[in-house]
Amino acid sequence: MPHTEAQTAAATNFPGKKPLIISGPCSAETEEQLLATCTQLAATGRVDMLRAGIWKPRTKPGMFEGIGTKGLPWLQKARQLTGLPTTVEVATPKHVEDALAFEVDVLWIGARTTVNPFSVQALADALRGVQVPVFIKNPVHPDLELWLGAVERLAKAGVQNIGLIHRGFASYGNTEYRNAPMWHLPIEMRRRLPDLPLICDPSHICGNRTGLAAVAQQSIDLGFDGLMLESHIDPDNAWSDAKQQVTPQRLAELLDGLIWRQETTDQQEFLTVLAQLREQINQLDDEILHLLGRRMQVAESIGRYKKENDITILQTSRWNEILERGIRKGDQLGLTADFIRKYFDAVHLESINRQNSVMNK
Repeated sequence: MPHTEAQTAAATNFPGKKPLIISGPCSAETEEQLLATCTQLAATGRVDMLRAGIWKPRTKPGMFEGIGTKGLPWLQKARQLTGLPTTVEVATPKHVEDALAFEVDVLWIGARTTVNPFSVQALADALRGVQVPVFIKNPVHPDLELWLGAVERLAKAGVQNIGLIHRGFASYGNTEYRNAPMWHLPIEMRRRLPDLPLICDPSHICGNRTGLAAVAQQSIDLGFDGLMLESHIDPDNAWSDAKQQVTPQRLAELLDGLIWRQETTDQQEFLTVLAQLREQINQLDDEILHLLGRRMQVAESIGRYKKENDITILQTSRWNEILERGIRKGDQLGLTADFIRKYFDAVHLESINRQNSVMNK
């Protein structure tokens, strides 16, 4: 498969800039719509890479599933007009072949594809020997192993420039987000893969325009390397995901309102104070772990006492009492009820495991 000089340059410099800003319409609808959106985005001077949905995996049949391959020449023309590199989502080997034939600079694998190892492997095989950068979105559901597995499959196929996109996770029931951000999961991915660029997709996390700035700012505060935001010249009449797209002008305003933070500084006063505060954290963590160890020793003693008296491990009324007491106390200390529940759930599970070991000796 041929490989253009532009694609080689994109691979060499990937991601090329921090913060990296990627924008464009959710879907390429017409040549006029795509070119107008892309030229207006380029004119803002805030965008580094253009995106457009060419093939759209949809939940139900009958929904707009993308214009297909005929939209790729439009994207190629947008690249020629603006000088900006382009990126599209691919879900099949044929998508890869067509995208590269029309000189798409960077590819990304969508959430619905990441969740399927067979599909990811098929894409990895199609990319073998082709040094085009590839972003991987998190799987639809909160499963880090699937996300990591996708990275490993591409790496084993020889893809050298891999990035991550956090677009949130599907969760049952109504929430304030279309896809819950679950920030601890991309943070864990960053911990495991610190050298991979990680960008945030606030459009798919929010599912609306109103929350974009807040989610974008939170990702910046967490040290993400960039943003992917959807933009359309006429968002209200977009053929897909109309509610989460903004005009190029509004996008520029949103980006200008963000506070871009740096990962560190060489100012000695800051570094000294930070080191002192972190040492306090270390000491407090040691104390917490010591107390947790003592708590588990007491739990084991309770387990032995229950065993001697043929009493069940789980005492629902006692567990409710502990949880309610913890939430009340936590509220007085400025701790949220959600945090207290998660903390006590973990502690309770470990206590049950300890007592279960005692019961079955």
